[in-house]
Amino acid sequence: MKKNQYRLLAPGIANSAGNLCLHLVGNLNTYIGAEIGKTGYIRHRDLEFSLKNVPREELISKVEETIRVVDMSLSLLTDADLQQEYVIHKIEGFPQYVVFILIHLEAHLTYHLGQINYHRRMLDSK
Repeated sequence: MKKNQYRLLAPGIANSAGNLCLHLVGNLNTYIGAEIGKTGYIRHRDLEFSLKNVPREELISKVEETIRVVDMSLSLLTDADLQQEYVIHKIEGFPQYVVFILIHLEAHLTYHLGQINYHRRMLDSK
């Protein structure tokens, strides 16, 4: 295999790093961009996992745009906003607050970034 020509999936791995990237972009644009920043983003969650062979440049562009959206959206928040109920997301029927949702989103992001890093190491070792 030539340098920089990798298999996208290791055996036993269901989602490629590209699909996890699309999932994180969709997640952050939905829960931070659309809800907090009022960007109007419409999520197509099924495509986050079904699209294949998305060019690296396109993924990088989506990540860079998502960073801008998250930065803009979070800059709108006040300390009082953090204590407000986050109305579209309830866990087990209980209301959640913006501060909790942001912590939850950070953990979700970190989890999948760890998966991506682990995939990279698995594929690099072959």
